[in-house]
Amino acid sequence: MSRSLPLVVRRPEGLYCPEGGFFIDPWRPVDRAVITHGHADHARPGHGHVLCSMRGLPVLKARLAETPSLQGLGFGQRLRLQDVWVSLHPASHVLGASQVLIESASTTGSPAERWLVSGDYRVENDPSCDAFEPVRADVFISETTFGLPIYRWPKVADEIASLLRWWQDCCDEGRAAVLYTYALGKAQRVLLALLQQAPLPGPLFVHASVARMNQAYREAGIALPELATPPALLPPGAMVLAPMAVQGSGWMQRQRPSPAEAMVSGWMLVRGHRRRHAGVRGFVISDHADWPGLLWAIDQTQASRLVLTHGQTSSMARYLKDRGHDVETLETEFDAQAADV
Repeated sequence: MSRSLPLVVRRPEGLYCPEGGFFIDPWRPVDRAVITHGHADHARPGHGHVLCSMRGLPVLKARLAETPSLQGLGFGQRLRLQDVWVSLHPASHVLGASQVLIESASTTGSPAERWLVSGDYRVENDPSCDAFEPVRADVFISETTFGLPIYRWPKVADEIASLLRWWQDCCDEGRAAVLYTYALGKAQRVLLALLQQAPLPGPLFVHASVARMNQAYREAGIALPELATPPALLPPGAMVLAPMAVQGSGWMQRQRPSPAEAMVSGWMLVRGHRRRHAGVRGFVISDHADWPGLLWAIDQTQASRLVLTHGQTSSMARYLKDRGHDVETLETEFDAQAADV
């Protein structure tokens, strides 16, 4: 299906829908924005009006408290914005994360064109957020953060089991443990998985940034316990979930003995990333789709045209073009490695 003008274009402020008069995850302040999820590289401050999923509204309220107008939209509910219809569909990733479906509001009786903007997504389900929903589209704008064949995630249950063995080893050595994890999404996913394994090896604490996001999750109906923030000195055998910003902080330097450190990230699958974090144990759990997950999601859309953004765009584009897809890449300012502090 062809149009004289695309439904989504790139402007200096971000991805823009001219017929709807709104931006999607803009990286500069705009009047009207549709925000796919609450990570800092997608939910930036300064917008006049923000539309997000109803499930993600508590997270956006916590992240964008100064926004004059925040509006929630139920998953699957259609909203008319000028000359297009907009609906939001679960992207998994983190609580409330959405794919944005834009449909042209045709007055000629011809079928509406459908453009789908993925935001960040994963296709593996867990209790911390809504299951990914495949959506049909004519044009699919997809992230490719882990768009290389080497990225194939191990089973989460196996990684959690390894994490618990590492924590127990820390307890046996009389050391505390610090587990670096995104404050939004990853922390809650790991926390729920750990709590299913009770009794835990030792006391569990959460950094203040994680505690704030846990409260937003509770407001959205996710059953998370209220855990204390860590004391000035961690007791032996304790573990704290904290963002990477804590590494090397004065608080860490005051701990005696020095805590064992670990990171939960899809990047820890790669040897080079592990070398950059020497001395930090890695557990491979990602909130993005891996290579098979990306290909599966792309196939589910049955899109006749693909637009790839942020991540391994060139490698994925070559692979898809070799298989007969109409593919282009689009430069954006999203950064999954620095999404959350």
